[in-house]
Amino acid sequence: MEGSNTVRHQRFRMNWVRECPLIMMLLLFVSTSRIVCCATDDFEHCENTVLNWATSSLNDGAEEDKLMLKDLLFFLHVPRTGGRTYFYCFLKKLYTTAEECPRSYDRLRFDPSQPHCKLVGTHDDFSLMSKLPKERTSVVTILRNPIDRIFSTYEFSVEVAARFLVHPNLTSAMKLSLRLRSKKQGVSTLDIWPWKYLVPWMREDLFGRREARKSRLESVEIDKDWDTYNMEDIVMPLRDFIKDPMAHDIIHNGATFQVAGLTNNSRLAESNEIRLCVRKHPSLGHHVLDVAKRRLDDMLYVGLTEDHKQSATMFANMVGAQVLSQMEALSSHTDEESTNNTGLEPYSSKVLQNRTKDQKATDLFAPENVEQANENMTVAQLMEAYEACVSNTRKSQASRRTNSLKRISPVKFSKEARLQVPETIIEQIKSLNSLDMELYNHAQDIFLQQKQHLTQKAEVEPQMNTGSNAFWFSPWKALMIVIVLLFLFLIIFIVNTRKKMSKLKV
Repeated sequence: MEGSNTVRHQRFRMNWVRECPLIMMLLLFVSTSRIVCCATDDFEHCENTVLNWATSSLNDGAEEDKLMLKDLLFFLHVPRTGGRTYFYCFLKKLYTTAEECPRSYDRLRFDPSQPHCKLVGTHDDFSLMSKLPKERTSVVTILRNPIDRIFSTYEFSVEVAARFLVHPNLTSAMKLSLRLRSKKQGVSTLDIWPWKYLVPWMREDLFGRREARKSRLESVEIDKDWDTYNMEDIVMPLRDFIKDPMAHDIIHNGATFQVAGLTNNSRLAESNEIRLCVRKHPSLGHHVLDVAKRRLDDMLYVGLTEDHKQSATMFANMVGAQVLSQMEALSSHTDEESTNNTGLEPYSSKVLQNRTKDQKATDLFAPENVEQANENMTVAQLMEAYEACVSNTRKSQASRRTNSLKRISPVKFSKEARLQVPETIIEQIKSLNSLDMELYNHAQDIFLQQKQHLTQKAEVEPQMNTGSNAFWFSPWKALMIVIVLLFLFLIIFIVNTRKKMSKLKV
């Protein structure tokens, strides 16, 4: 009996050994099939989600005359593109405080429904258009080379976070920050996207590294050959910054998602799902890119940070000139009404009162010494005021940056320091921002088209002026002259005839 059982066990083991690989292969096949099936289902779901959104976005309809300024100007401020200078040195000189939508940069308290609201300047993405009267809104924006924008985003996050290092610890810094923000009426940098996420993240990192140095009782030795973007004892290295999930969600391809209306600050319910789908399936990114390109095509103005001087001149002529023209027309119309209705105060006096108010904000975001101009400004005067404002603003920002970076010495950001960053990291930035790279190239094409438009306009205007002078030699004018001459000839003929008749009677 025992012998037969032993034989059966041996046969079972032999059969198991022979069949085990087959069973394992079958299980592997089933599990692999499930994974492939789930991956396929996930891709199809993502593709449908992204395509449905893209199709509805592209069917919004193109503007009939996008180059004509409408009632409301929406300045879509992509972070670290120089937009703050445009806002304070251009738009604040073109619009009164009463005409600016209050707390534009503060998403939670922003209200675009206020009467007489003519200007929205914000880091909010394009989804804000769902809250604005689309048919009465013109959109403008500025784009920057994505590599430089990533560097600048990293630098500004460190700079603002370093300001809190005057405090003994992170808890103290957070408490005082909350206390000051609750007292201020202005908008703080910590209220604004994306800094409300990036600065606290970097602030916590800076305090953590400072405490680690103290615990080791180590001091940082200055080495002239150090890479300032790789001082991990003091600040988060750039290589870690670009790899962090925070950067993937907010920074990388940020301009494309902002223009498309899909940031984590979006008013669109499906924005988070679409961003996640694009990260998991990068091939779907071109649908988002197509929408962003279309949005740029329909804008009143697209500037480039790198072509600063030319961009500013273009903005003054394409946008500023129209704002000044509207202001002049409204002022003349209101003055006429006030003449007929003595109870009404002329618009011009209201404008002057509003523009003489102190506009200096009490927050981290506003530059200092920004003044508003009066309504009688010309485009040339606007450019002069802009250049003076830019000079003052840059000096103020440079001073603030220097004082901030002293707290994390020897870290010192500069264009020269960027050249020390390894090429491998630069290539990673390009790869992580492939959509932004393409969108920037498209913006460069639009910029050239705008330049050609202004050149053609400059050539046509003298001809129009000449044409207006040539009115004196137009056929209508010639006909009028002939009629007048005939009338005079008729009068002379009648007078002469009467004289002859009187002589005959005599």
